[in-house]
Amino acid sequence: MQKKQLRKEQALEYHSKGRPGKIEVVPTKEAKTQRDLSLAYSPGVAEPCKEIHKNVEEVYKYTAKGNLVAVISNGTAVLGLGDIGPEASKPVMEGKGVLFKIFADIDVFDIEINEKDPEKFVQIVKALEPTFGGINLEDIKAPECFYIERTLREKLKIPVMHDDQHGTAIISSAALLNALEVQKKKIDKVRFVINGAGAAAMACVKLYVALGARPENFILFDKDGVLHDERTDLDEDKKVFAVNKNDWTLDKAMKDADVFVGLSVGNVVTPEMVKTMARRPIVFAMANPDPEISYEQATAAREDIIMATGRSDYPNQVNNVLGFPFIFRGALDVRATQINEAMKLASVKALADLAKTPVPDIVNMAYNERNLLFGPHYIIPKPLDPRLLSTVAPAVARAAMESGVAQTQIDNWDAYAIELNRRLGLDNQLMRVLSTKARINPKRIVFAEADNIKILKVAQLLYNDGVAFPMLLGDEKKIRHLAASNQIELDGMPVINPYNDEYEEQRKRFGEIFFQKRQRRGFNKYEAFKRMRDRLYFGCMMVETGEADAMISGLTKNYPDTIRPALQVIGTEDGVKKIAGMYLLLTKKGPLFLADTTVNFNPTAEELADITLLVAREVQQFNLTPRVALLSYSNFGTSDSPEARLVAEARKIVKQREPNLIVDGEMQASVALNQELIKENYPFSELVDQEVNTLVFPNLAAGNIAYNLLKEVGGADAIGPILLGLKKPVHVLQLGSTVRQIYNVALVAIVDAQIKCKNTPSDEEGKKAPWWKRARH
Repeated sequence: MQKKQLRKEQALEYHSKGRPGKIEVVPTKEAKTQRDLSLAYSPGVAEPCKEIHKNVEEVYKYTAKGNLVAVISNGTAVLGLGDIGPEASKPVMEGKGVLFKIFADIDVFDIEINEKDPEKFVQIVKALEPTFGGINLEDIKAPECFYIERTLREKLKIPVMHDDQHGTAIISSAALLNALEVQKKKIDKVRFVINGAGAAAMACVKLYVALGARPENFILFDKDGVLHDERTDLDEDKKVFAVNKNDWTLDKAMKDADVFVGLSVGNVVTPEMVKTMARRPIVFAMANPDPEISYEQATAAREDIIMATGRSDYPNQVNNVLGFPFIFRGALDVRATQINEAMKLASVKALADLAKTPVPDIVNMAYNERNLLFGPHYIIPKPLDPRLLSTVAPAVARAAMESGVAQTQIDNWDAYAIELNRRLGLDNQLMRVLSTKARINPKRIVFAEADNIKILKVAQLLYNDGVAFPMLLGDEKKIRHLAASNQIELDGMPVINPYNDEYEEQRKRFGEIFFQKRQRRGFNKYEAFKRMRDRLYFGCMMVETGEADAMISGLTKNYPDTIRPALQVIGTEDGVKKIAGMYLLLTKKGPLFLADTTVNFNPTAEELADITLLVAREVQQFNLTPRVALLSYSNFGTSDSPEARLVAEARKIVKQREPNLIVDGEMQASVALNQELIKENYPFSELVDQEVNTLVFPNLAAGNIAYNLLKEVGGADAIGPILLGLKKPVHVLQLGSTVRQIYNVALVAIVDAQIKCKNTPSDEEGKKAPWWKRARH
């Protein structure tokens, strides 16, 4: 089975499993009791209806209209698929809704309209105005999209934007301003070559002109060649950019050009064309998935080039997600009647300026950079930059107010920025960061229980996503039969059965190393060698000897039985007396780290301090500042019981060893997680005005019970358990973990390995481990 087929199967399963599709409607008010239902519907609902009837603007106060955007399409220009119809476009529109929600906390109804006549389409959308605070038009073919957007903007009193046009224009404009600054060129002096004259391309050139470019400095090409005066198929917008000669070709136009912008098809620009461009050229090759010229070819042709593409695997990605969520957020928050040129230009400037400011650690971490700096390889913010929401949305809102299209005002901009940051927890962002970082530097992960369908599915996902090189332990015949029965492709993944004779030399080598480590610690030579037939011990030895970078196990075994080989083979980090277990819960308020939830039954004060420092260090590896609450049933001495005193003593030890760590206790969980409560009753606490993200429990029973309650009743997504304190990455799954949970633990293991395993084997070392050679190549 080809990888294309595998991706197809995975995509279909993703969209169909469980509740079909990607979105659902969730109530925002309590609806549990009869009283709740009476307020939500009849008779209570009559009261807001009467208020809105008296003053229609009250609809923003009593309904979700102000935070609701319609993503509307007729399916006539879907991605690279063309006119596939409204039903077939629905997965894309749902996906757009997901992006609105996770990046800007905007709710979406996707609406697919079975109508190609632009006038009728306009009438349908116009009739929907009472429902929505904004309209995002999507995947509508040109030239109809121009008429539809223009007419709706004239007729509606809510913001309307066709993102296919303006999203690319806004993001590329920000990149262009910064590229010109780096290359020391003036926008009104440079010559442009634009390949493509569709909706996005025309929106780009019009916005470039609004920024100061001169129409006479453009040469545009479409599928019929250069746009020139003698052509009769040009609309008024295109006539502005028509040249007076019809003999222009792309290679001729590229000579001495300063800027090339491609919104066409792949591989139409050659390195020779790039070589003929002016000094310090700028090339935006934005065709997807294959740019007009590849990044490698363009940068090899010219050392002085600044290159951008639409791809995430190269610097300077022009990605619409940098724009539309935040533009609509700002427009909605001041109830703008439209998205006008001033608001677009404000978003351009905000994006351009953001790229010049110091980059947060979490962004550097995501892209495996030490310090991203404004320059040729960083002219536009990264999509995972958490500052985008609080930077672009206020700029758009302010421009709406200043240009007279805002119906409400924002007076306190600092408070608005804080509100924006609180709208979104860091959960989705955190997992995107981990995934991106894993993909940049993949590691070799040993799965000790590869004869399990869940493990094989995860291995396939990791391999196809390019985030890891899975190495599978178990009976090869059984594993390959299981994979074939479930249409899982194992090409490129070694299957190793430590019990087989072909690995006898490997077992002997591992056994000798293990015996040297444990010969005075309960193992004789026979037992040491015998252990190497066990997949858990064999896998741990692969990690210990550097022939793998991490191991994951425990899906079908008891937790202690899985930890024991890791402790015996790999051991703890220097200075660590006992390992600990941690869970990461992705909650609506953001990530919450819980420890110890899996290992230590009744830790002493000293051990509890060790656990606290271990988990705090792990939180820092996620590029987050740990803010730790040491939990108890007592609040700062309200109980003089030994248990409460133990937690208070642990806090003293932690502060002696790490004075700058934000940590407090003993305290109840309700106090730790309620800022009003702690500020009112315990204003002396270090955790006042600090959002707690780390909870340390007094014993294993409390931690494990709390974790399971939060996961099952609270609905938090769980990642873990994550072992803390081992020298090298070994992570133990919870019995019955889902595919998603295993995948997330694998991401943690990869990032853990990137930190702990700085070097990968050389080719010479790789000869000792042929399965690694096969996996890597």
